[in-house]
Amino acid sequence: MTAHTLAGALADDGRRRIFAAIVLGATSAAQVAERTGLPARVVLTGVRRLTDAGLVAGADGALTADEASLRAAARDSRPADNADPAADPVLRTFLRGDVLVGLPAQPKRRRVLLTHIAERSFEPGARYPERAVDEALKAWCAAGGSDHATLRRYLVDEQLLTRAHGIYQRP
Repeated sequence: MTAHTLAGALADDGRRRIFAAIVLGATSAAQVAERTGLPARVVLTGVRRLTDAGLVAGADGALTADEASLRAAARDSRPADNADPAADPVLRTFLRGDVLVGLPAQPKRRRVLLTHIAERSFEPGARYPERAVDEALKAWCAAGGSDHATLRRYLVDEQLLTRAHGIYQRP
């Protein structure tokens, strides 16, 4: 079941009422009709649509919510680990667009954020004077989530930038 299928199945008010009645214990179309006040024909059509979508199971005539199908849909809708960087929860938490709103305290999360900033700001192998590094990092710090000097120090400490004689380079 996809999110689109789920949304389509529950887009109708009548089907939502039918699904709610089943979740709350109605096990037959007659019980669903009684609890929802919907005509039997509407209930039967709604149950069929919910069953086709994978929300309802009708084993042995007893209607139940298909919890396994719902769990699978929730699991399958999660973004993959190699998804777009903007989908990374660390980046979503600490960035607004290309502006830093804070620095994570946890080193692993901070490393994810710093790697993103280094990749977006500096070309590998290019040499940058300190002033150019500061200017690139000031843009990230516009919201006051950190200052450019702290960010520069973290990038060097994490070896995402190297420093020699006032010249910085991304390895």
